[in-house]
Parts: sequence; C-alpha cells; structure tokens
Amino acid sequence: MSANLSSALSALRAGKLVGMPTETVYGLAGDATNPKAVAAIYALKQRPSFNPLIAHIASIEMAQDQARFSPTALKLSRAFWPGPMTLVLPVSDTNTVCDLARAGLETQALRWPRHELAQQLISDFGKPIVAPSANKSGKVSPTQPEHVREEFGDELPIILDGGPSVLGLESTVLFVEDDKVTLLRPGSLARRDIEALVGPIQSALHDDTAPKSPGMLSRHYAPKAKLRLNAASPEADETYLGFGRSFDHGPHSLSRSGDLQEAASNLYAMLRDLDEISDKIAIAPIPDEGLGEAINDRLKRASL
Repeated sequence: MSANLSSALSALRAGKLVGMPTETVYGLAGDATNPKAVAAIYALKQRPSFNPLIAHIASIEMAQDQARFSPTALKLSRAFWPGPMTLVLPVSDTNTVCDLARAGLETQALRWPRHELAQQLISDFGKPIVAPSANKSGKVSPTQPEHVREEFGDELPIILDGGPSVLGLESTVLFVEDDKVTLLRPGSLARRDIEALVGPIQSALHDDTAPKSPGMLSRHYAPKAKLRLNAASPEADETYLGFGRSFDHGPHSLSRSGDLQEAASNLYAMLRDLDEISDKIAIAPIPDEGLGEAINDRLKRASL
C-alpha cells in the first residue's frame, strides 16, 4: 500500500476529508456513515444540506447493503458498473449512510467508480464513501489534483493523485423505481446507451428546493466569467471556446475534430483556464446528442 493511500485511509477513519480521483471528476471524500465527516463536507464545499450526496461503493454486494435493487436496477448495475452511472434507489433496511448525507430522503444515491485508485480506497476502507466534486458549491468541477489544491489549499492536506480525470464530466444519475427509469442528471453515460438497454426513459432534471440527487440545482458548475452559449463567433470583448473545425475563432477549442467525448473531458479544465484570462466567454454550439446532452446541460446551468 502506498504512503498516500495509507494516509488517506487513516484520515477517513479519523473522520477527516481527502481528495479522491475518479474517472469523472475529483471528489471531496469522507465517511458516508459519519455525520461529522459529512457535515464537514457540506461546510467546506459551502453546499446546502438539502442537496444529497452520492455514496461510492466498490461492489454490488456493498451497494445492496445500502439500497433495494429492482430487477431493472440490477440490470443497469451489471451493464454499467463500475463506471459513470449513479443509481438513486429506495434505502434498504441495512443502510448505514447517515441521514445528513441522504438529506433525510428515503432514497440512496450510489455509484461504483471505475478509477482503480478510488476502488482501492473504498474497498480498503470497507464502508461507503461520499465524494461530491471537490470544489466550492456551484463552481466548476475539478478534473486534476491541481484544481483541488487551488480550490481548498491547506484546508484539504491529503489529495490522492490519480492523474487527470479521463471522462471529465460527472456521472449520469438515474432514479429507478421498480421498472421505471428517470434521468435526473445527464452525464458521462449517454442516454442512448441506457435506452438501448431498458427502453425509453423519462427526465426530471431540475429541482431547487428538494432535489432527489446531486446536480439538480438550476445554477451549478459555474465559472466567474459570463457565458454566452451557441455563439457562432465571439464579440470583440469575448474569449471564444470553439467546437469542431467550423467554429475556429481562436486557439481554444473543446475539440477541433468535433469529438463529443474529447469535448466532455476538456470542458471543466478549459472553463477554469479561460476563467483566469477573461470575464466573458462565448461558446460554440454543441450538438445536443450523445454526450452533447450532458455538456449542454452543464453549460446552461453555468450560464444562469
């Protein structure tokens, strides 16, 4: 076991917080069963406590201890876990996640991350870990350990370095009730892949008063700069963030080849970089298909 992993485990067992890499974004990790640790996450993120947290697990068995899986939920978990999918399910009688992490709801948000270092941390810890994105609430999510250090400094001394997040966009969140599947947050798992498995799904994307899952607040993922979306070209006082070869008005592009996966992985890092050099950012149109649905969701919330 590496010294960094050992230090992270010791911190979690002592009720402290650590920076945890995942394939989607970096998380601010704490013991999901410890109300003091969960309260520390809400305080450090400046996150409203009515906004529930995702509990990260490292096996189907660990997940089934925390929530009740219908046949449809099991089908989804076997197809897409480990990976960028969060399931919101009815709590089980053996659930150990504290009420504060669930925001008092009778549902439990669960994810099994694909990142090997995250899996090892959760498995060695032996209990669910809550790990919302490691940034101040509503700001741009971190996709590199340096982003986490910039955000929290000495307030978060232990950050596991798992390299850049390969997907760069949060998990897709699904509420599953018996055989009914509802999309609560678009993310790194495209809707078409889900619907290919379970058929058409409904959407319920925004809730500013009592969200069922993370990522449902209307304004979220926002840089300081003012964003203008679906811009074919920049105004004189704007920095342009392009997409594809047809919208090349400067050096910054989410993907010059028009690759939505590349654009998703670059989105947060580029918003952070441009936020440092400009107070107005114009963003090229992004096709609203596949991962484009999640990219546009994040951009719309960031622009409010």
